[in-house]
Amino acid sequence: MAAAASVAVSQVTANAQPAGQQVRYSVTSAGAYEFELFYLTSQPPSMEAFNADAYTFATREKVTLAPGVPWVFETTMADPQWAILTASSTARGGQAAPNAHCDIAVDGQVLTQHDDPHNVRCQLGEW
Repeated sequence: MAAAASVAVSQVTANAQPAGQQVRYSVTSAGAYEFELFYLTSQPPSMEAFNADAYTFATREKVTLAPGVPWVFETTMADPQWAILTASSTARGGQAAPNAHCDIAVDGQVLTQHDDPHNVRCQLGEW
């Protein structure tokens, strides 16, 4: 009886997991800066669907980062090759460069990363 209950619990747990792969976006900055971010929150069925209504699948927002404290967003995608993240600093004259860094990890493995004094773009294959 205990074995049957164990199997039932395992099947329920397996069925509760979302389909696809875990995609994690992150951005860090060497200083306190405001960034405008653009990133895909869910996978579109096609590039045509994305082009027809991008903000059904993506978000654009402003965030203020503290030095060394990452901004992180996680989602699940059937095909993580759709993952994209851009971060543009709003640094003004007289401020040091924020020295931004972005990366995209899939199932815990960083697949792409980019460093730049002001603006970073991380993307996988569909773009």
